Amino acid sequence: MNIAALPRIDEHMTVVAAEGGAVWHALGETLEQSFGRPRSTRYARLVGVADRTASGPRPLAAGSAFPGFRVADAVPGRELVLVGRHHFSTYALVFRLEEATPGRTRLRAEARARFPGPGGALYRLLVIGTGAHALLTGRLLAAVRRRAEQVR
Repeated sequence: MNIAALPRIDEHMTVVAAEGGAVWHALGETLEQSFGRPRSTRYARLVGVADRTASGPRPLAAGSAFPGFRVADAVPGRELVLVGRHHFSTYALVFRLEEATPGRTRLRAEARARFPGPGGALYRLLVIGTGAHALLTGRLLAAVRRRAEQVR
């Protein structure tokens, strides 16, 4: 999948009071926990995601998968590229970690997606247009921040 060819949806950011390694670890754990829940699995089945179960190497690395996403690329402590597709969308979620100041890490989540056809347009309206995607991404980043900061 050519991620750069997918239209950019949005980007969210938080600063975490922890080193990049702790944030990376917290990101992997939070993603596994968040998308491994029964509700996420049911949603994945409902919209027909390509990856419906957890598989591949752990901790997350290229080839790992969990409901809704497959790891396309992973540079520990720096970048995690997730891709996925279902009936209504082809998408990517790119997490980037960079030092904000000593002992603090900036964590960014960039979403890219294409929503083909009338079903895709409706799905985009429901997920992006309502603000649900932004809310859920913000909650995900906050959960990563809390987890990483608790480790300190």
